[in-house]
Amino acid sequence: MRIRGGCGAPCLAALAWLALWTGGSAAQPAAWKPEKAVELIVPSGPGGGTDKTARLIQRIWQEKRALEVPVTVVNKSGGAGQVSLAYLKQHAADPHYLQIVSAVLLTNHISGTSPYHYTDFTPVALLNSEYVGLAVRGDSPIRTLRDLISRLGKDTSAVSFAVGTSLGGVNHVAAALVARAAAGDVRKLKTVVFKSSAESAVAVLGGHVDVMVSSASLILPHLQSGALRMLAMSAPKRLGGALAAVPTLKEQGVDAVVDNFRLMIGTPGLSPAQVAYWDEVAARLAQADDWKKDLEANFWENTYMNSRDTRRYLDAQYAQLKDALTGAGLAK
Repeated sequence: MRIRGGCGAPCLAALAWLALWTGGSAAQPAAWKPEKAVELIVPSGPGGGTDKTARLIQRIWQEKRALEVPVTVVNKSGGAGQVSLAYLKQHAADPHYLQIVSAVLLTNHISGTSPYHYTDFTPVALLNSEYVGLAVRGDSPIRTLRDLISRLGKDTSAVSFAVGTSLGGVNHVAAALVARAAAGDVRKLKTVVFKSSAESAVAVLGGHVDVMVSSASLILPHLQSGALRMLAMSAPKRLGGALAAVPTLKEQGVDAVVDNFRLMIGTPGLSPAQVAYWDEVAARLAQADDWKKDLEANFWENTYMNSRDTRRYLDAQYAQLKDALTGAGLAK
């Protein structure tokens, strides 16, 4: 490729981004690349953590021109994630359809909520990971996690929990582990499922549900305004920044760490060349400054893995989650 004329600082910056997203060489064209618009499917409504992740990816890909085709985010909520998975599977062997999913992909199958197994799809990349928080309304009589455990110990059904987006998901698992620590009957736990964690927050703020179980990033704005009060985080140690004062479950006598992860999957039947293309694009996404800044702002960890390593990770996570859900009485 021949470039005419000089190149100032703006031009050099543009060339640097071009090199980043094209692998730095025009002499080695990709074996495959998208030929039409790419759909990035979200199994929940707008506003939740999975939706935020998808829209961040869309923005970065478009701003950095990572793809030569448009990228649209498509929300397909319902059926505990089954609606979106059915839609993805309908487009078997078509690499223009991707979906952002969480650990719910595994837990829904373990609990019997969904017939879809993670091996029904093509793993593309592990993206990020986050811990779960438990929060109540600012004026709630439940002041601490100890108050919550005391109530659950007397009557497991006396407290209601708002979770997104399905029973058996990591948010539900966190609530169940707290109930089990209170020696309560997990089967009697009163759990209300919402299409997204954003809807869970509305329900708790409105006084319709007692406790919200969600990622910290969605609780944080309400915590800072005083509308919600955080009882605990499911992390192995305290998080920093605005959450530094929030104690962990472990600190308060509940021996549990609950980690929610998000990954990108493709349709079944993708070719090695198609998987290799998305491997490259996902690897560069993980190194983008905007991606790293957003992860930090949301208290998310950058846990990128390529397609092959993601499959191995899912194998291990499925076994661990099955053990946890069986212990909590939530496995089929």
